[in-house]
Amino acid sequence: METFFLEQHPHVELCDLLKFMGWCDSGGTAKAVIAEGQVKVNGKIETRKRCKIVADQQVEFASNKVVVKASA
Repeated sequence: METFFLEQHPHVELCDLLKFMGWCDSGGTAKAVIAEGQVKVNGKIETRKRCKIVADQQVEFASNKVVVKASA
């Protein structure tokens, strides 16, 4: 499982997180896989493309998992 740090930001949008993690090559691809129900947040399918992901949430896509933390 990977870790993503928010640093000084309160949240990251789900579609941006998929791009930052390198799981999707573009925002359009990220939005498409989210809309298709391929992404889970805390174990539940999430279809809101701009869902705000905050510290201590876990995101899954394909065989990838990331936990979001406030800072290193």
